[in-house]
Amino acid sequence: MMGVSQPTISRAVCALTALTGQALEGWLLTAQEIDPRQSYVLDGTPLPCWAWKDHNGLYSGKHRRTGLSLQVLVTLDGRLVWAADPLPGSAHDVRALDVSGLLEVLDPATIIADKGYIGRGLITPPKKTSNTQRSELDKEHARDINKIRYVVERLIAHLKNCRILATSYRPPHHTHKEIITATLSLFTYATN
Repeated sequence: MMGVSQPTISRAVCALTALTGQALEGWLLTAQEIDPRQSYVLDGTPLPCWAWKDHNGLYSGKHRRTGLSLQVLVTLDGRLVWAADPLPGSAHDVRALDVSGLLEVLDPATIIADKGYIGRGLITPPKKTSNTQRSELDKEHARDINKIRYVVERLIAHLKNCRILATSYRPPHHTHKEIITATLSLFTYATN
């Protein structure tokens, strides 16, 4: 197209991605930079990608496709604060949280999450057990938590407007972290 080869375009994209990441460094906080006095909302989302033969674990049985698992942390007003390094799509939300090191920095009682994080001390809706009815108090508690959690669901929906996060990721597998971090930093810069 316009006399430019695909390898030239790929090199330009790599160079611009690196420059974007460097220019926006600091907009997406690391776990150690997060203010532990605030409350946050946490959720995970799958990012679709190609299936590489030499990278096992990308297939998510829950989502029935290959991809990456991304954990995001937002403030109660819906601002993206932190994102974990993407893990293979087969990683459960709890495993991704444990690997991220977030709970070493933040008190779990200050994080609101969904039922996928039960057992880590986070504020989650009560889980329904088999052969029992949930009480009205449990149902009301779950509704109250979900009224707060909508901010992270809305942010994830906005993130999926970035085409690179919503469609199958095609660049080489080793570039995942750099491109996703640059995209999230750019999103954070644009929305703050």
